[in-house]
Amino acid sequence: MELQANPQLLWFIGIYAVIMIGLGIYMSKKVSNSTDFILAGKSLGPLVLMGTLLATWTGSGSISGGETSVAFSFGIFPSLLLMIPTLIGIFTLYIAAPKIRAFGKYTISGILEEKYGASARNLASVIVLLAYVGIVSYQMKGFGFILNLTTGMNVETGTIIAAVLIIFLAMIGGLKSVSQTDAISGFLMVGGLIITVPTIFAVAGGWDSIVENVPDSHLTVTGGLTNIQLIGYLLPSLFLLLGDQNMYQRLASSKGDATSRKAQIGWLLIMLIISPAISLIAFASRSLFPDIDPGMALMATTLAMPIAIGGVLLAAAAAFIITTGNSYLLSAATNMTYDIYGKYINKHASDEKQLRMTKVFIVILGVFSYLLIRFFPTVLEVQMYAYTVYGAGITPAILAVFFWKRVSATGGISSMVVGVVTTLVWEIILGKPFDLNSVVISVPAALIVLIVVSLATQKKTTNNS
Repeated sequence: MELQANPQLLWFIGIYAVIMIGLGIYMSKKVSNSTDFILAGKSLGPLVLMGTLLATWTGSGSISGGETSVAFSFGIFPSLLLMIPTLIGIFTLYIAAPKIRAFGKYTISGILEEKYGASARNLASVIVLLAYVGIVSYQMKGFGFILNLTTGMNVETGTIIAAVLIIFLAMIGGLKSVSQTDAISGFLMVGGLIITVPTIFAVAGGWDSIVENVPDSHLTVTGGLTNIQLIGYLLPSLFLLLGDQNMYQRLASSKGDATSRKAQIGWLLIMLIISPAISLIAFASRSLFPDIDPGMALMATTLAMPIAIGGVLLAAAAAFIITTGNSYLLSAATNMTYDIYGKYINKHASDEKQLRMTKVFIVILGVFSYLLIRFFPTVLEVQMYAYTVYGAGITPAILAVFFWKRVSATGGISSMVVGVVTTLVWEIILGKPFDLNSVVISVPAALIVLIVVSLATQKKTTNNS
């Protein structure tokens, strides 16, 4: 089937954008302090919290990477397996949520500092900023590609539109408004995907026709990957989710533990719908459009369906990207305010001043993200490393704070350093030997160092006392 752009699909993007901007402006009037801006005043109910958790996690990584690319490149079963790390991650956060709320910190760095000291905070801040600014830049460019594919709009114009929307929605009301737009976007995603699955299967001629048009390896459990290669695709999302600052901030923004538990159960149940739906749509797309880039598999289906259904899916995809972008931008700006500005530049800044500076950093980091992706497009390749850098550099140390009382400051910091360095060496210096993603090396290394160094330094401390 040949791809042909349909400019009429722009109407769906326009309507979505108007609703999001209007809601963002309305919610911004309810922001009076930093807690409102960064943690939504710790007032999120179960429905909104569930929606913002869902929308923040299920971003462009899912519709252009993750389930989409794996289903297109390797088959339906490896893609469906990607749901398992997400479910494990949600369950783990469900257990840790009361402890996360008890810390009451705005950033992951703040939690790490309380356990491991200032060095851990500084290192974590650098990791978060590098990873999150890159993630935001990827959302902007991805949105530009989506508009180009579906409507024929210039990629650069689409990237600018995404940059403006992402920066505006993050700046106007912080998490107070982002959580509301996230919730709407999350439920739009669910509706769009549920409608799309049966429609695209009908367009593709049904299951039997799809199976006939895909390689035989796409129907095997591993999709032609070795077991260790498959694990290399499964672990990054798990360790990113377990340590993702966005998730910690949202759990801390709930009304209470009961609200948090209800939201996370709802999030888990909806992921049982969303993740397989994305896999099935991308798998059908492999049959229809075998020669396209794997990352565009889901979006290409908008051109093969009736315009109303394609438009809903397009709006849902826009929701994926915009909500992920403004969430990560807000989170990165929070680090700039509290971990850098508040710690080293203006230690006595008032709450009002910190709120203003957070908004300023949103604009600065948003513009930087746009410039980064505009002038240095190869950063997209580097961002794949950043996911693992974050997961290996932060997640083992942050989980130990909540689940292992014997972890030491030296062990935590050593784990962070080893996780980051191992990832960079494996991916960049060694060039990813054996075609293995660095996560299968860096995460075990970070965990081993965390345990061994903690036990060694703890024993030393005991002997000295």
